[in-house]
Amino acid sequence: MRIWSQLMISGAVLLAGLGGWVYVSADAGRTLVSMGAPETLVGAINPQALAPASDIAGAQPSVTSGAGQGGNRQGQNQGRGQGQPTLVAARAVSTGTVNDRLSAIGSGEAIQSVIVMPQATGTVDEILVSSGERVSKGQVLVRLDDDEQVILRDQAAVLLRSAREKSESYRNLKSFSRLEVLDAQIAAETAQLALTNAELALKRRAVVAPIDGIVGIVAVNIGDNVTTTSNIVQLDNRSELLVDFWAPERFAVQVKRGMAVDAVSVSRPGQTFSGTVEAVDNRVDPASRTLRIRARIPNGDDTLRAGMSFDVAMRFAGETYPSVDPLSVQWDAKGSFVWQIIDNKSVKTRVRVVQRNADAILVAAELKAGDKVATEGLQRVREGGSVRVAGENLPEVASR
Repeated sequence: MRIWSQLMISGAVLLAGLGGWVYVSADAGRTLVSMGAPETLVGAINPQALAPASDIAGAQPSVTSGAGQGGNRQGQNQGRGQGQPTLVAARAVSTGTVNDRLSAIGSGEAIQSVIVMPQATGTVDEILVSSGERVSKGQVLVRLDDDEQVILRDQAAVLLRSAREKSESYRNLKSFSRLEVLDAQIAAETAQLALTNAELALKRRAVVAPIDGIVGIVAVNIGDNVTTTSNIVQLDNRSELLVDFWAPERFAVQVKRGMAVDAVSVSRPGQTFSGTVEAVDNRVDPASRTLRIRARIPNGDDTLRAGMSFDVAMRFAGETYPSVDPLSVQWDAKGSFVWQIIDNKSVKTRVRVVQRNADAILVAAELKAGDKVATEGLQRVREGGSVRVAGENLPEVASR
């Protein structure tokens, strides 16, 4: 029953809709009559539907002349508005470069840096340097107790003297065989080696500087017992600094040894230190996609310290692209584009965004410097439509 009810309601709604259509439009009535609908039913709803079309056409001029003139004027105004060029604002295309500057944060280290350790075990007997002092290679920094080594050296010297005298006596006397003379000579040479070993052990009681540099904080005190793994002091030769930084892999091919580098220390803002690329790593880090670069920066006046951070900058030739106003770039289903103004016509030019800057966008497109691109009024611009750039081709106002 519900289905029949729905069908009856639908049929009633349909008949009501057809009746309303015939009542509003006489053409609808004539259409239904031509399709076989009863004329009496159609005439009852809208009598004009059975009147000749010429009578209806002749009745149209009954509209007052003022309304007709107003309608014509409105149509003329609409036609005139559709023929006018679209007013837009435009800017000329310029050029910009990408990948022309590398900026990175690097960390500096001394050109030479050594942690000094003793070559023997013993007790610190004397400290001969202080923190911040400049030392030369071979200068004694710390002395260990050496009483035992002195005794062993003197003992080896006595044994050597005795072996030499014995060997000399055997060589001069004819009563000894050639083999006995040779044994005495070997004993003298063995004693010489023992003395050399004793002197070396005594020499190692003095901890010396292996390089020229600046003394750091001395890590031991007099009376400390040290071993061959104990840190005595760290020396830095900071006449030059090595600054390690990491560059994106797009610069991997462009960076070469000897290229200029500018570095600014965070501790000395406003002062730029110039240097050169010392080394370039042979591979890109697969985790960070960066390449390690090492620069050498002179530090003759000793204003920089190892461990400082630097803002490193390098300049390259880069790649040149057209530069457009950010407002001019539009998007549709096919991608990004701009409206190029050519002979007062709007032309849709496809672009590919290369780099976004604060005041311009670099794009890859068939544009050249000086071309005009619309920036405002874009919602009314159409392909091939007439446009007028604001501030251009304006008629001159006659002076009164």
